[in-house]
Amino acid sequence: MEIWKNVQKHLPDWLLNSIGGKPPTEALEPANVPTTGDTHLQLASASLRQLLEDARIPDTIRSTLSEDYAQVRAMLDKLEHGHLHIAVFGRVSVGKSSLLNALLGKTAFSVSVLHGETRSVNMQQWEEYADGGLFLIDTPGINEIDGEARERMAHEVASRTDLLLFVVDSDLTDVEFQALKIVAAAHRPILLVVNKADRYTEDEQRQLRSILRTRTQGVIAPENIVFTTAQASRQSVIFIDEDGTERDGIRERPLNVGALKARLWDIVEAEGKTLAALNASLFAGDLSNALGQRILAVKRELGAKTIRLYCLGKGIAVAFNPIPVADLVAAAMIDAGMVVHLSRLYGLSISRNEAGDLVRTVLAQMVLLMGAVWAVHLVSSALKLGSAGLSTVLTGAAQGAVAWYSTLVVGRVAEQWLANGKSWGDAGPKLTVQQILESLDRDSVLAEAREEILTYVRTTVKG
Repeated sequence: MEIWKNVQKHLPDWLLNSIGGKPPTEALEPANVPTTGDTHLQLASASLRQLLEDARIPDTIRSTLSEDYAQVRAMLDKLEHGHLHIAVFGRVSVGKSSLLNALLGKTAFSVSVLHGETRSVNMQQWEEYADGGLFLIDTPGINEIDGEARERMAHEVASRTDLLLFVVDSDLTDVEFQALKIVAAAHRPILLVVNKADRYTEDEQRQLRSILRTRTQGVIAPENIVFTTAQASRQSVIFIDEDGTERDGIRERPLNVGALKARLWDIVEAEGKTLAALNASLFAGDLSNALGQRILAVKRELGAKTIRLYCLGKGIAVAFNPIPVADLVAAAMIDAGMVVHLSRLYGLSISRNEAGDLVRTVLAQMVLLMGAVWAVHLVSSALKLGSAGLSTVLTGAAQGAVAWYSTLVVGRVAEQWLANGKSWGDAGPKLTVQQILESLDRDSVLAEAREEILTYVRTTVKG
């Protein structure tokens, strides 16, 4: 299904391999079955349930995304009850709340002359619709003073809403146009509503419609530009009688949202279920992408802890071991064990022999890249040259720090190799090792490693 295709684009090969590469809901798409609004709803609901019930997602990730999961449950409930959400956006004072009240036929949303009266998201059921499944949502103005948080909240609503009403009262300002493009990025249908249309003559309305069609080409469909008057008004005018006598009078300007209602009904009747399903599918896809990124981040975090433990283990083994050649054996075993451990973490099987080959490849590249002097330093740390196999605490800690450093490089390179699906890719082992070496501050790593080993040694000796 489309959600899974979207997820696959963003997940690494190792993760796709670890979960089999196929969505468990693919059975819901039998061949030659026509897609209808009900079918779309069923597929979207199945996708949301899959996200909620997927046992492969670690508890740590679920905890981090608890708010997202709460929204998944709310959206699943919305789909099962056949609800459709319509939200309004726009600058302060363009009449968003008045427009919603006019659609509802009652005062349910706060209307005030105060700047920025709407301070939070408000939702009301539109009971005029046949099955009562429509809900209208008011949002704060996009140009509120100190309103960055409110603007983010409005855009968050956009990503959870099925249909958007972007309200203006004239030609688009730069602020409105930029906000419209950002909201349009949520890929929800948008109606551009020109409110306070009673301020314009018929000729002015035609000119404004033409300007807006040109400016929003590719963003708003021409049939989705609608003019409204959300509040009735009374205007003082001077009437001139047939005999030329002037007299004061009042002209009533009634509210007019008929064109907007008609367009909304057409969309809801023809595409309402599909819109709800599309919204849910986009949300599920976004959350799936977030899960993929979080899973990868958790894997890397656990991988970093694993590498650090092996660095400490190898550093201490080299520092304490008085037998020269045994250091080489211990070092090789520790590095190979680390690679096997990392492979399990990344969901890829690897044998001890394969791990040993990888370690030897990395170390060989390190020797080539780091030069002869550093290569001798690596070997001397393993063989304890110059100490006749009987290292002092300080000498052992220094040699252990070098061993720590080499294991850190091996671990980082192994992670890169595993993340690429047990492949060096186009870069090859030399460039991969070089990039890892350049990313590390060797002196600081050695200093930190030496200090940790000395701390461990002193604690052990006291014990």
